[in-house]
Amino acid sequence: MGQYSIKELEHLSGIKAHTIRAWEQRYKLLNPKRTETNIRFYDDADLKVLLNVSLLNEKGFKISRIAQMNPEQLNQAVQQVCEKAYEFAHHINGLVAAMVDMDEARFDKTISTVTLQLGFKQTMQHVIYPFLNKIGILWQTNNISPAHEHFISNLIRQKVLVAIDGQVVKRNEDTPTYILFLPEGEMHEIALLYLNYIIRSHDYLTLYLGQNLPYEDLELSYKHFKADYLCTILTSVPERDQVQHYLNKLSSSFPESTILVYGLQVQHDFLQFPSNVKRFHCIHDFVAQLA
Repeated sequence: MGQYSIKELEHLSGIKAHTIRAWEQRYKLLNPKRTETNIRFYDDADLKVLLNVSLLNEKGFKISRIAQMNPEQLNQAVQQVCEKAYEFAHHINGLVAAMVDMDEARFDKTISTVTLQLGFKQTMQHVIYPFLNKIGILWQTNNISPAHEHFISNLIRQKVLVAIDGQVVKRNEDTPTYILFLPEGEMHEIALLYLNYIIRSHDYLTLYLGQNLPYEDLELSYKHFKADYLCTILTSVPERDQVQHYLNKLSSSFPESTILVYGLQVQHDFLQFPSNVKRFHCIHDFVAQLA
């Protein structure tokens, strides 16, 4: 069971901490507990209630009206709102709840519904990526275990692999070529898989080398493939003080290719990017440059 501070609820729900406290005191919407050392915390049930309250309040429901609803009425109101207008927030919150409960059926229903309405690309952009950002917050606050992260990441990974498998790529001699890889020690693969899907959707040729790739294997693959672009994501490796060296090494090892990089580790202000290395601040920037 997760234990959330009021600040963590603010990050996850988008509702300011002082507003949450006021709602709690005035309307008894939440039921905070206390640790053995008398520190207040909120549990998974409180988080789910607040996510639903946040959505209804955003859609014009007065908080006094919401407070009078029992749990069944609250869920029905949320469902009715989402049937009237497409709601990204509702589906993102549904994924959070599915992860907390490790509910694969709910995950599948949520993703299937969104994909039918929007298509896979828009589902990734508007639902899955914002959801992954929320996972990042939960990681930072130690409110999900490695089991939660593996559970949800593997489900998302399966969806992306199915989407890639269903692609029919038309190629010609002038098609740009890409090598996609994650450096040795980097295991978070979902974003790279999605980039593979996006690149292939433009009928470009990809060589997908995946996670945890030793540098020597990258060099060996390049000798055979001679890609126009090398694409990687630096999330947790290399270490902060080694990122510049790694970028310089990529630049000098593959001078005839353009190196496309993004991720947390390449957002530092002190980095200097060689002429053939191009940084993106977010995945949407990368997608936009392919259009």
